[in-house]
Amino acid sequence: MKKFMEEFKAFALKGNVMDMAVGVIIGAAFGNIVTALTECFIQPLIALIGGAEVHGTIPLGASGQALDYGTFITAVINFVIMALILFAMLKAINKLMDLGKKKEEEAAPTTKICPYCKSEINKDATRCPHCTSQLEG
Repeated sequence: MKKFMEEFKAFALKGNVMDMAVGVIIGAAFGNIVTALTECFIQPLIALIGGAEVHGTIPLGASGQALDYGTFITAVINFVIMALILFAMLKAINKLMDLGKKKEEEAAPTTKICPYCKSEINKDATRCPHCTSQLEG
């Protein structure tokens, strides 16, 4: 049992798990913001422009049950807003990551100088093509 707890502790405290937990918490908070934006701003604008009630229901017989299409429309609008914002954020993050990779690739040397004849050679060469000297690792 002690070994199991140690393994679980190592797993739970890894950077990836903690990053994911922070992302989920921030995502939930961001979802609340998008919901408030939809309910407080977008729905009134839709009602103003179209004259339609977004919080509508369709009664289903005498049982008192109803289809709440207003809540469904709100959920769809929330989803579209969240998807667009996440797409834009991920696109920007991927672009920044690509810039960082390009700089690393540009900075990495592809050649080295032969210690014997001082000619420029490939960094992976084991023998100099100019003076045929054997090169160390």
